[in-house]
Amino acid sequence: MADKEKLETKQDDRPYPSRPGSLPRELNQVTAQWLTELLGRKYQGLVVEKLEEVQLINSHTTKLRVKLHYNAVGHSVGLPQNVCLKSNWSEGFESGEICELEARFYSMMQNHLSAPVPRSYFADWDGDGSGRGVVMFEDLGCAAGTFGNSLDHLGVDGVAKGLESLAVLHASLWDSPQLNQDWLHRSMNTAVDTEQVLRMYNYSKINIDRPAYREFLPDWLHQTPERFAHAFDELAAIDREMAGPLCLVHGDSHQGNSFLRDNGERVWLDWQLVRKGKPWRDIVYFTLGALTVEERRSSARDLVNHYYDHLLSLGVKGVESREVAWQQFQLWPAYGMQAWLSNMDVWGQSGGDMIRRFWTAAADYETVERLTAGKSPRREIRLGEGAREVSPMIKDMLARGEI
Repeated sequence: MADKEKLETKQDDRPYPSRPGSLPRELNQVTAQWLTELLGRKYQGLVVEKLEEVQLINSHTTKLRVKLHYNAVGHSVGLPQNVCLKSNWSEGFESGEICELEARFYSMMQNHLSAPVPRSYFADWDGDGSGRGVVMFEDLGCAAGTFGNSLDHLGVDGVAKGLESLAVLHASLWDSPQLNQDWLHRSMNTAVDTEQVLRMYNYSKINIDRPAYREFLPDWLHQTPERFAHAFDELAAIDREMAGPLCLVHGDSHQGNSFLRDNGERVWLDWQLVRKGKPWRDIVYFTLGALTVEERRSSARDLVNHYYDHLLSLGVKGVESREVAWQQFQLWPAYGMQAWLSNMDVWGQSGGDMIRRFWTAAADYETVERLTAGKSPRREIRLGEGAREVSPMIKDMLARGEI
C-alpha cells in the first residue's frame, strides 16, 4: 500500500544475517532449490526435493500454496507437506514495507501472544529498506474451517464472538514491554496509515465515479473531496494523542483477514499492518464491516459494551471509560471509509456493501463533522499529488468496461 518506506532497523537484526543476497521479487525464482537454501538456515540439513504449486493468489501480495517433498530431515522436524508461502511476487505492485512487517510479526511476536494466529514455520526479511519479507505458515486451505469474507453474514451474535476474539488479542500484550520495538509503529503514526487518502486517491476516484456508489456516497465527496482528507488527518492526530496503555493492533481486522476453525476459534490472518496503539481501530473496523446497516443501528452500542466487558474480564488495566469507547466508535468509521473506498474488488474482497456500511455509519454518527468542526486543515491538501499509479491490470479492466 505504500511506496518504499524504510523501517527504523538494521540488517543485522535479521533472524538469519548470514543469508547472502536479497529475497526474490519474481515468482519464477521461487523454486525447491531456493527454498532449500532458505529453510536450511533454520533446519540444518533439510532438503526440499520437490515443490508442487497448489494455488497461486496474487493481489498486492502473493499467497502461494504449495506441497513440499522433503528429505528425512524435513520429516524429522515435523514440517507439514502443505504450507503457504507469503511475500510479494505480484507484477506491477510494490507493497512497501508490509511484507517485512508481517515477517517480523511472526518471528518476533507470535510466541508472546495468547491469541490464535496461523502456525508459522519460517520467517525472514532483508532489512535493507526494500520491505521484502517472506513467511511460511500452515496452509489453512487444508485445515478444518472456512476463510472469512468481507460479506459473510455473522449476525449480531457472531459479531459479538468476533469481538471477544479481538479482546483476547488486545489483552495478550496489553501495556507490555514487548511492544517497545522500533519496527512496530504506533498506529496512525506512519505514512502507510496517515497518507492513505493521498496515496490511494487514483483508486478511490475509480470507485467514487462508479454509478452504483453514487446512491449512497454524499454529494460533498464529489464536490469537495479534500474535506475527507482533512477528516482523516484529524482522526490520525486524535489517535496519536491518546495517552495510556497500548496494545497490539491488527490494523486490518475485517472478516476477510480471518479464518474460522470448525471448533469456533477465529484465527486472525494478514498481519501486514500490525501496530501498537489503542484497540478502537480494530473493533470499529471489524464491527462496522460485519454488520448490516440495520443491525449496526440497533446493536452497535451494546456490542461496544460487550467488547469492553470482555476486555476487562481478561484483567487489563487503564482502559478508557465506556463513554470514551463510544466516542471513539463514532470517529473511527473514517478509517474504513478510506480503506474500502480504495479497494478494488479484483483484489479478492467485494467492497460495495462495505463502502455503504462505513459511509452510512459516518452519516449516522456525523463522523466527518465531529472530526473537522471548527478546525482548519492541518496542511494544504492536493488530491492526486504523489498518488500511486493505477496498476496495468486495473487500467486494462477499466478500458474493457469490467470495472
